[in-house]
Amino acid sequence: MPDFTIEATYHLPVFRQRTYSADTPEAACRLAIEDNDWSDQKEDYESSGETFVTGIWQGADAAYRGPIVPVPPHFEETLQRQARPFEVLLGLLKILLADAEAHRRTAPEWFGKAKWAIQFAEAILDGARGPDEPTGAGDVP
Repeated sequence: MPDFTIEATYHLPVFRQRTYSADTPEAACRLAIEDNDWSDQKEDYESSGETFVTGIWQGADAAYRGPIVPVPPHFEETLQRQARPFEVLLGLLKILLADAEAHRRTAPEWFGKAKWAIQFAEAILDGARGPDEPTGAGDVP
């Protein structure tokens, strides 16, 4: 049985509470964002994020040395999984809207891509492995 070295991580919220004098809440927020002094930071271990896989290498103790193995999408950070199909979904909406506004039928291959996008989004929401991405507009696995 082969060995794999897995790098897993989670995001640890770090916060600070500081008072800023400003004319508006927006101006105070801008001051807080631009403030680079984190000397009084606190870690919030109780609100840490999900654990996700950031690297896989073939072999024992092989991190950054052994052959890289692609991380299966289901084990990536949920936020990254959600962001990945954004461009596809936006493109599909633009195509469907343009077809509707022009009173023309949408090409059937775009419906296949839309079905994949829905399955992928539902899998993300369910915390499940999603379908593989089609290689072309009409290729639906």
